[in-house]
Amino acid sequence: MAKRTPELAEPIVVDQFWANRRHDAIVVDLSTYQGHNLVNVRKHAMSREGKLVPTAKGLAIKVTRLPDLAKAINKAVEKARELGLLDEAGE
Repeated sequence: MAKRTPELAEPIVVDQFWANRRHDAIVVDLSTYQGHNLVNVRKHAMSREGKLVPTAKGLAIKVTRLPDLAKAINKAVEKARELGLLDEAGE
């Protein structure tokens, strides 16, 4: 019998950073949706009440694909450095 993958009762924020000066943020979280564990990389906007709320802009994929996403992001960082778009500090 296959091992049952644990489900998350609520999203777990792994990291977040400011996307721009308008106080939009990029939030990375792990969550379970309809029985599927997901990694979610999503733009959040600041509400009038001062809370970050998720927007439709983002990416949600099964957590089993996370190593592939990390590999692709690392390749993008390398290519951006190669093209002079980023320095070694990542800026």
